Amino acid sequence: MVKHFKPAVILFALLTVLTGVIYPVVVTGLAQLLFPNQANGSLMKAGNGKPTGSSLIGQPFSSPGHFWGRPSATGPFPNNAGASSGSNLGPTNPALVDAVKARIDALKAADPDNKAPVPVDLITASGSGLDPHISPAAADYQVNRVAKAHKIDPAKLREMVQTHTEARQWSVFGEPRVNVLSLNLALDAMH
Repeated sequence: MVKHFKPAVILFALLTVLTGVIYPVVVTGLAQLLFPNQANGSLMKAGNGKPTGSSLIGQPFSSPGHFWGRPSATGPFPNNAGASSGSNLGPTNPALVDAVKARIDALKAADPDNKAPVPVDLITASGSGLDPHISPAAADYQVNRVAKAHKIDPAKLREMVQTHTEARQWSVFGEPRVNVLSLNLALDAMH
């Protein structure tokens, strides 16, 4: 039994060093070398150079001078990556119906002159509750409110939305989308 103990300890030590030290250092080094932005969380920086958020996780915006993202289903704090999940409320659930009505009321209160139909992605959360994107229609729905708050021409703001609209991946997958954080950072940089 003792003769098997020594090789087992040596093998345990070697595998610990290999899988617990060498492998993570190599993978981290390669990630930093080949994909530095992604390896560091896809962080976006404000004009002052400070990180303000990740381009992969939605951020809560509620001021009239910013574009608002999708509602977050994470709770109790919005856009909490540690609590990523959908609401799991069915379409006939009264809690979902009440939440959607409250979101519509908030959008209408923020921009009472807007009579356009509210895009669905502004009133329903995504499956993860962390989606950083909205549809171009959802961005366009908010243009007049944001333009009024910043006292800029809505046409100029629509151009900015168009510039920040990402196309389908490889022209096939997904839908055109607008990263809300990226758009708001560009908007803040204008002032």
